[in-house]
Amino acid sequence: MSAPAGLRQHCALGRAIAVVAICLLVIVGTYLLSSPAAGDGDTEEEFFSVRRRRRSSVDAGDDDLEAAVRGAAYANGTLIVSVLNRAYADEDGGLLDLFLRSMREGEGTEQLIAHVLLVAMDRPAFLRCRRLGGVRCYQLPAAQDGADDLSSEQLYMSDGFIRMMWRRIRLLGDVLKLGYSFIFTDLDVMWLRNPLPRLEYRAEEEDLLISSDQFNGRPGDIAGNELNTGFFFVASNNRTAALFDEWHAARDRSAGMKEQDVLNDMKRRGALRRLGVRARVLDTARFSGFCQDSRDAREVATVHANCCRTMRAKVADLAAVLAAARRRLDGDGASPVLRWPPHSQCVKSWE
Repeated sequence: MSAPAGLRQHCALGRAIAVVAICLLVIVGTYLLSSPAAGDGDTEEEFFSVRRRRRSSVDAGDDDLEAAVRGAAYANGTLIVSVLNRAYADEDGGLLDLFLRSMREGEGTEQLIAHVLLVAMDRPAFLRCRRLGGVRCYQLPAAQDGADDLSSEQLYMSDGFIRMMWRRIRLLGDVLKLGYSFIFTDLDVMWLRNPLPRLEYRAEEEDLLISSDQFNGRPGDIAGNELNTGFFFVASNNRTAALFDEWHAARDRSAGMKEQDVLNDMKRRGALRRLGVRARVLDTARFSGFCQDSRDAREVATVHANCCRTMRAKVADLAAVLAAARRRLDGDGASPVLRWPPHSQCVKSWE
């Protein structure tokens, strides 16, 4: 006996509602499973309060800057950038090897290596970078002016040195325009411990944190401190992008000047204030250099081989720095006294 028409319609409606309910449950479940986690709570992630980005698993080639930057960046869009050429990438204990050794041996620094992007000025440096494994590499495209060969050691203030510094500024400006913030570090900066807690970055108040050769004790005194571009942090925003554009454009009227001297001239003329760039100078007690050694072993995070002319001298004296830091770690870690070896080779490099 067939069911009454009204009962059949009621059953059909019930089945339709059940199907819709199941579909909605599947959609909601899929969304929840595929949504990114709220955050992993890492100290490095919490340090920067800039826009968050999803990490990419792309292993960038040598012609895609955005893919290379995205691959190295934290989820918040921040990475560590350094530049090298064939001379820096020398496999016989050169600056690249010392830099990576410092990050592997430093206190809390080894996990930062995955977020370092090494930018190669030439093909040999790029290939050496690729052979290292575990380090992200990008090769800078050839310059349009035909002055391409920057692979040999570029002595301080030589024409090649100055050209290499300006190409670096253009690259970093491009990184900012892609929406990424970064710490830039020269390869002659040794990372003895994780510098992020010591940067004390305040996202709502600062755009630029930059090192100095001779710190005068006043971090807000941009005019009174001589800025050093070997180590600095820049937040990506319209103000800093404009600064790097103006900085690079100043190259055309600054013949014979390196980019650091031009930036110091710009800040003396009020460019940072005019562009609204909020800057702070880093204390050499924490971000030390050969120009002004830190004596507080409990605080020093990085050591820069500034005030040094040749690569050979930098390598010799930085290797001695790493040895001294290792001796302290292996000995009495509570002692605040860290006696750096004399930077004798760097002193001789000016003779």
